[in-house]
Amino acid sequence: MRKGIHPEYHENATISCACGAKLEVGATVPNMRVEVCSKCHPFYTGAKTRLMEKGGRVERFRKKYGAAQKNE
Repeated sequence: MRKGIHPEYHENATISCACGAKLEVGATVPNMRVEVCSKCHPFYTGAKTRLMEKGGRVERFRKKYGAAQKNE
């Protein structure tokens, strides 16, 4: 490999998540901050998303306009 063209590699780089989790990995930067990780992302935790709790489009339409149709 050519000298001087590759970035410095850090064996113990720290990744900090917004949830407070910290991971030690190898990377070219010493510290990184991320918003979601495997400990807080809904795909990995199995948590329901907010959109599923609100219901579908048809239910929201009926809730919004259903009362207006009954009064007519």
